[in-house]
Amino acid sequence: MRSSSHCQSMLSSVKLAPQLSRQIGLLSRASLRVPSRLNSTDNREGPSEKLNLNSPYVNKTLVFGIIAAMAVGGYLINRYHQSKVPESIKETASTAFSPEDVKVIFVLGGPGSGKGTQCSKLVNEKGFVHLSAGDLLRAEQLRKGSEYGKLIAQCIKEGTIVPQEVTIALLKNAISSHVAKGDKRFLVDGFPRKMDQALTFENEIVKSAFTLFFECPELVMLERLLERGKTSGRTDDNIESIKKRFRVFIDTSMPVVKHFDEQGKVIKVKCDEPVEIVSAHVKKALEDKGIN
Repeated sequence: MRSSSHCQSMLSSVKLAPQLSRQIGLLSRASLRVPSRLNSTDNREGPSEKLNLNSPYVNKTLVFGIIAAMAVGGYLINRYHQSKVPESIKETASTAFSPEDVKVIFVLGGPGSGKGTQCSKLVNEKGFVHLSAGDLLRAEQLRKGSEYGKLIAQCIKEGTIVPQEVTIALLKNAISSHVAKGDKRFLVDGFPRKMDQALTFENEIVKSAFTLFFECPELVMLERLLERGKTSGRTDDNIESIKKRFRVFIDTSMPVVKHFDEQGKVIKVKCDEPVEIVSAHVKKALEDKGIN
């Protein structure tokens, strides 16, 4: 049989012991030579649907030897195939990228905490690629023919969270595009906003290095957003949307911060001070993590 000859070929490549090879050979030649009377339709000796290992016609040593040979052979074949998998594939089998090759820093903080401002400074001074989940969603909303445009527009207007499948797909495409150009360090701003987003991203794309968390009093953030709303043209920079975004951040995003903090992967930065002072704190925190 073709499958038997293939197994034998694979087994021979891992140098089986002669006796084991002989047992496999016996199996492939249908070596359970039970006398024909066991296969007979004559029921005088009882039905023969099941093989009786206590029968004098069955060589029990041979049967158990073949079973053992099959088990050992299957194990060796599996090991053989595993040895042929390139190391680069083994290391990234469960995620799109290896954390050794792609460094992702999550940037979290309430609306108006200054995430975008500080990320822009790090892009200029440290050579990071800044990926804003909000900017990616707004661009997708405006893209002609987008199947998610209306959904994204509604979520942004109401201050609710866009389904994770959409956001993660946009982030993955953006990271892949930059990696193809040789970029390796990313600031992912405003993401993950929920625990399921955090877990899915780290399981499917890449493990994050750590999270920058910008701490800011709600009143300060409110004043910043209302001031920005005078010129930004953003539909979510209004008092009702802002209040809802604050509640959503506390209810859904703070558990994410706590999750990573328990892993020792959160750097907290107070950001109710002038921009340059906050920037100095951020750069010092990154340098303490070995990022220059």
